[in-house]
Amino acid sequence: MTRQDFLIKWGVYALALLPVWFCEVYILNRIPVLGVIPMLLPLAAVCVAVLEGATAGAGFGLFVGMLCDAVYFNADGAMTVVVCLIGVGAGALAQYVLRQNLLGCLLCSLAALAFIDAGRIAARLLTGQAGLPAMLSVAGREILWSMVFVFPVYALFLWVFRRVPKKTVL
Repeated sequence: MTRQDFLIKWGVYALALLPVWFCEVYILNRIPVLGVIPMLLPLAAVCVAVLEGATAGAGFGLFVGMLCDAVYFNADGAMTVVVCLIGVGAGALAQYVLRQNLLGCLLCSLAALAFIDAGRIAARLLTGQAGLPAMLSVAGREILWSMVFVFPVYALFLWVFRRVPKKTVL
């Protein structure tokens, strides 16, 4: 893959992230369902990781994690590391354990959202901000509402994946 192909590929992935970001921040943020707002940016990182693999998932996850830290309230820089690790994990799971398809993306997305919410719950339990039943209820509703959007986000990134340059075998 040439440098130009590489730049085009990841530039197109970054452009495909814009409607996901816009939808999360400007549309769905204003329409809470079940009292929660879905998280779409980590889903985008998982979708790219499932399609491209662990290494590419880590790089895109790092980029998306920095965007998450800028967008999400009270993230304190943790989302950069967490989404990068999620990208590595989802990419490796899809490459070696699951398949690189919609089902693999659904399973990896569910695991990623559960991992993020488990970290949030643990941090709030340690500081005593809220009770466990209330936080589990909110986390469950957030995961459920976010999982609805795996289908359109995966479709968007699958469309991009099919059209960007691939590695060439010599």
